[in-house]
Amino acid sequence: MVKNIFPLIIVGLFAIVSGSALLHKGLPPTHDGEYHVVRFYQFDKTLRDGNWYPRWATDLNKGYGVPIFNYVYPLPNYVASFFHFLGFSFIDSFKLNMFFATILGTVFFYLWAKGFWGVWGGLVSSIFYTFSPYHFVDIYIRGSVGEIWALAFFPAFLWSITKFIHEFPKSLLRQMPDGFWLRHLRGGRFTMFFISSSVFLSLIIFSHNILALMFFFFAVVYIGFLIYKTKNRKYIILNTLYIILLGLGLSAIFWLPAILEKKYVTGLEIFDASAHFPDLYELLMPSWGSGFSGENVGNQMSFQIGIANMIAVFISLLLAFIYKKKNKNRSVVLFFIFWFTLVFFLMLKISLPIWQTVPFMNYFQFPWRFLSLEILIASFLAGSITHFWKSKIFAIFLILLAFSLGIGYAKPAHYLYRDDNYYLSRSNFIDGTNSPGNVFNTVYFKGVTKREKEKITFIKGKGSIETKEIKAKSYLFSLKVDSESKIQVNTAYFPGWSVFVDGAKTKIDITNEGLFSFHLLKGDHEVKVRFVNTPIRNFAVLLFFISEVLLIILFIKALFATIRR
Repeated sequence: MVKNIFPLIIVGLFAIVSGSALLHKGLPPTHDGEYHVVRFYQFDKTLRDGNWYPRWATDLNKGYGVPIFNYVYPLPNYVASFFHFLGFSFIDSFKLNMFFATILGTVFFYLWAKGFWGVWGGLVSSIFYTFSPYHFVDIYIRGSVGEIWALAFFPAFLWSITKFIHEFPKSLLRQMPDGFWLRHLRGGRFTMFFISSSVFLSLIIFSHNILALMFFFFAVVYIGFLIYKTKNRKYIILNTLYIILLGLGLSAIFWLPAILEKKYVTGLEIFDASAHFPDLYELLMPSWGSGFSGENVGNQMSFQIGIANMIAVFISLLLAFIYKKKNKNRSVVLFFIFWFTLVFFLMLKISLPIWQTVPFMNYFQFPWRFLSLEILIASFLAGSITHFWKSKIFAIFLILLAFSLGIGYAKPAHYLYRDDNYYLSRSNFIDGTNSPGNVFNTVYFKGVTKREKEKITFIKGKGSIETKEIKAKSYLFSLKVDSESKIQVNTAYFPGWSVFVDGAKTKIDITNEGLFSFHLLKGDHEVKVRFVNTPIRNFAVLLFFISEVLLIILFIKALFATIRR
């Protein structure tokens, strides 16, 4: 037991060291950090109003609101709300998000790599991953909390699906009959890996949708490679498909509306990928800077793969050819070398025709974003060196190499000593849509510049308005109308906003400014304005709950199977 736990303690300590600067007082000045503080506040406010899956941020966009949470990955927001519930500020919740994601990623990378390269190989791979320069770019320069969570769940999924495929033959002592798919899951341990694989896949999607798509293509090919090397392929393929479908079902509440309702916002295609290809020397040579991509080269953010990673890839390739006939894992190394080369190519401008031809490539926005996949591949290959060359001393040397070349990047340039209120009370943070280029604004909204004090106003006729309740996605009013009137709701229109007059849903009109209005007859009325789900969102919620029920059934099945043993 101690023998198995000790390596986890080692990689955990390295992870704590790599993220220790996040425990320092103050906010690191990153590209996205301040945005996330405001998003966390808005998300948490909506949660506290009783909305378990927020989609609308009511205070942003000069108080007219914006459907940012219908499109932005939710997992970091839920984690931040949990930390805030425990008493932490939103600034500290931002840092704790990345701190714990780093630890999880380090541990899961060890477990995944250990299955191929043994304990020492797992240690080497895990520490290479944690101390890769781009990992620190994401934390201390970009502040991309969603990408850090995705980097944690990448190896978690790969570990789980690998165990699932490798455990499969052990659970099948006889040929399985055709039939309902639950019959194919016969072992408690085997079923647990089925469950965890689906959950980790959904968590990747909840963490960062762009990286999830990038990782998905790699994962599918990786799974195909593992299946090719095993027996019982028919049943593994079938059950792997179930894993993917269940993972997609669990995360459908997020990705399905984000895709099918994309036409209602101004769009994410504001970056020209062709302007963000790193030069060859930028991928190979050490560099550091806090600037943005495409800015002055002198302070531009680093695109380096990392000297340690490059050395590891070269040595692993060399050893794979030296031990050509003596090692069964040589094919695994060559598979990852191929992917390293492919990803490297996609980050160079020579690959521009692919970016211009393949429809989904612009969705990745920046070619250098493939560094997230490149450091995973390179770090995994680093562990293979100890598998071919079984020397504990050399393994320790590799660990120290990765640590010494990476630790210098594990800190921000300085800290901003501010509190949450600094961001929540300033118009430059709260009056926008909390995204670059206001990309999450609705297509109807025409950029109203004046902030209204009241949520509803008379634009025709007259009367009095008593505000009874204002919540994140519902408003309640009592109105005394002197004559037939037209009332404007000072909220940006987005599908789902509805008006109920005296309990009955009423027709609404979209105004020229992109707000919405409704008519009232003379008399006393109770008016409720609510943000409700569209049919697409309701279907996504249904898929989520169906998947949850299947997950619970599988878990109970696995638990009883384990108890019977």
